[in-house]
Amino acid sequence: MFHVKISLFAKTKSLESKIDLFHDKIIDVAMTFQKAIRVYLNEQRSNEYKKLNKQIKQIEHDADVIRRDIESRLYEHNLIPDLRADVLNLVENLDKIINKFDEVAYRFYIERPEFPQEYHMRMLELCDQVTDCCENTAIASRAFFRDISSVRDYSQKVYFIEHETDISSGHMKEAIFDSDLPLANKLQLSNLVTEVADIADIAEDCIDELLIFTIKRDI
Repeated sequence: MFHVKISLFAKTKSLESKIDLFHDKIIDVAMTFQKAIRVYLNEQRSNEYKKLNKQIKQIEHDADVIRRDIESRLYEHNLIPDLRADVLNLVENLDKIINKFDEVAYRFYIERPEFPQEYHMRMLELCDQVTDCCENTAIASRAFFRDISSVRDYSQKVYFIEHETDISSGHMKEAIFDSDLPLANKLQLSNLVTEVADIADIAEDCIDELLIFTIKRDI
């Protein structure tokens, strides 16, 4: 199983380009988010953070346009009919990752949390893990269309990294509640840590379904 190395796009190069671009948006938003949180921890809601937050919103908007275009092409041109439903579900699931990045970045913008210096490295490590998790999700999804034999390899990376984010976020929340911060601050920071870690959970959910689609395609 998982030995097929056949592109789905032998006769649909335009659709291939659109799906490639959609995967690029996942990587773009993950890297922009990673940079935004680094800026926020150093400068809080500075002009640079506002700029990066707007970039994330623009990526989310662009991804929605691409997603709708992919859906339209699949239906209007009757492309890859045997896998159309799976491809549509996959794209919609991936779009949830992009939406969550946008949502969390905006929460930082609105709530203006004050992370004490001692938690900066922990938060940066968590953001690095989330970024890595989502990038590997995008690569695994791209492999579904190009080289199905490598889907499982990248999927296993996602599972491993997601588990690491659970550990990192759990340790960070323990440290926050063990601190002398006021309870309201503890709850705010803990909730935001959970929100960041949840991005990796969404990526893991995407991989769960991607592997099911892969098995169906390989039968």
